[in-house]
Amino acid sequence: MTMSSYHEPTVAKKTGFSVRSLPSWSITLISVSTLLVIWELCSPWINPLFGSYPSQIFRSFIAMMQNGTLVKAFVQSIQPFLVGYGLAALLGIPIGLLLGRYRVLDAAFGIYVTAGYATPMIALVPLLMVWFGLGFAVKVVIIFLLAFFPVCINTCAGVKAVPKTLIEVGTAFCASQSKIMRQIVLPATLPYIMAGLRLAVGKAVIAMIIAEFLTALSGLGGIIIHAANSFRTAEMFVPILLVMVLAIVLEKLLALLERIVAPWQREIAAGGH
Repeated sequence: MTMSSYHEPTVAKKTGFSVRSLPSWSITLISVSTLLVIWELCSPWINPLFGSYPSQIFRSFIAMMQNGTLVKAFVQSIQPFLVGYGLAALLGIPIGLLLGRYRVLDAAFGIYVTAGYATPMIALVPLLMVWFGLGFAVKVVIIFLLAFFPVCINTCAGVKAVPKTLIEVGTAFCASQSKIMRQIVLPATLPYIMAGLRLAVGKAVIAMIIAEFLTALSGLGGIIIHAANSFRTAEMFVPILLVMVLAIVLEKLLALLERIVAPWQREIAAGGH
């Protein structure tokens, strides 16, 4: 074989477009845009009494922003949401840590957490209205009750999933229980805590609207009820879509927070693909 007849093996290069090469945000944008276009194209067949379409909803959104109705309602809704969700996080995380870490506490109080999570909170709203009235306080309580249990249960499950070998190493080095909790249990449980907080966002948003439906008709829930009763369907869709956007934005913010407080979890997840 002469040198001229020898050819180095070449690696075939993949050419052409691949959906997997697109960033996630662009795929999401394409998906949402396609849905909106299809929805808009169906507008001639949509009865305005029973449905609406994007361009009409957008016009209603602009009108409600200009007259201040939407901004006022959003402020009325977001205030009890932030307080109720914040309390659920502040209490759910430490209680979940204690229940997961100490068997006696779990045996004594874990059953109440499980029962509370399974209880239909809507059935308790009339009683909560008697106790807390129809104003700000009852909305906070309803949001807190629906958001607390996902945070607490996920945190407890995360603590129980911590490998016992890690605890044994800390004990072998004579670490105190508080130090084991801070430096071993809590970092290992962070992904579970963040998952619980993300799940609680959806529960809290639902609770926010339920509270406004069943108590004082105010905020975004009040707009939905009043618009539905008046057959202003496009106006009714504005707060509904706004609530959906709010939940998505909060979920993304929590995902960003998770990447900040638990960056190793992203590396582990990426390694599994």
